[in-house]
Amino acid sequence: MTTSPDKHFLLSHPAHFFALGFGSGLAPKAPGTFGTLAAIPLFGLLLLLPETSHCFIIAALFLLGIPLCHIAGANLGVSDHGSIVWDEIVAFMLVLEFTPASWTWWLCAFLLFRLFDIWKPFPIRILDRKVHGGFGVMLDDLLAAIYAIIVLEGLQWLMMQSF
Repeated sequence: MTTSPDKHFLLSHPAHFFALGFGSGLAPKAPGTFGTLAAIPLFGLLLLLPETSHCFIIAALFLLGIPLCHIAGANLGVSDHGSIVWDEIVAFMLVLEFTPASWTWWLCAFLLFRLFDIWKPFPIRILDRKVHGGFGVMLDDLLAAIYAIIVLEGLQWLMMQSF
């Protein structure tokens, strides 16, 4: 049986609170988009720390997400329930790490990440179907982030070539 999460569910376990993106995953429409937006202030906090620590922290958040998402998914009755957005948060933080600090680039990064997260091009869709549990939840968004980073790097390279 699938549980429809609410504020009570969100606050009933620390894993739920984080997996549901501090409540952003409770959005009635497009919770993944709201979860992605929740990454922006967290990335702002990350920018206060030395840059050399960013990738280590993002990797730690990814690893932490595996049990968080597993617990929340098990308690919701669906491994990758739409309200679980920790994967979007961590993956978009990774994308922002490779994105120039300007609102236009961040908007482009946001749109690209959401495109790849929703579209799930090869091999993301296959892995999304075959890899389950917390790792599966985190993996497909990591791959969507990598696709977004590759396109962003290509766009930056093209911009440099035109000047």
